Amino acid sequence: MQRRAPILILLAVGTLPLGGCVAGMAASAVGMAARGTRSPPTAMQASRAEVVKACSDRAAQGGAVHIIDVTQPTPRKMVVWGTVDDGKERRSFQCTYGSQITGFRLRAIKPMR
Repeated sequence: MQRRAPILILLAVGTLPLGGCVAGMAASAVGMAARGTRSPPTAMQASRAEVVKACSDRAAQGGAVHIIDVTQPTPRKMVVWGTVDDGKERRSFQCTYGSQITGFRLRAIKPMR
């Protein structure tokens, strides 16, 4: 009987960390199930070509447009980068598009030294 007591104590102490682990796994499973029921973010209604055209039209107010890159950092936003040249000066632009143009920045390009 005296030999059983240490074994039972060790067994009881050994199950404590496992109880926390099981609880953590259960919480993780509940979190995954909750995320699975959420609807995915709504994708943009405009196509890439429509976004590039809208941003190019906006940039064309400053001269000839050259598109450098188009990215989609989120399902609801695209960003278009490019340059505008009016014959005297070349500038860079960044155009942010959600359901319409939500941001437009035009910057001077500094000459290399």
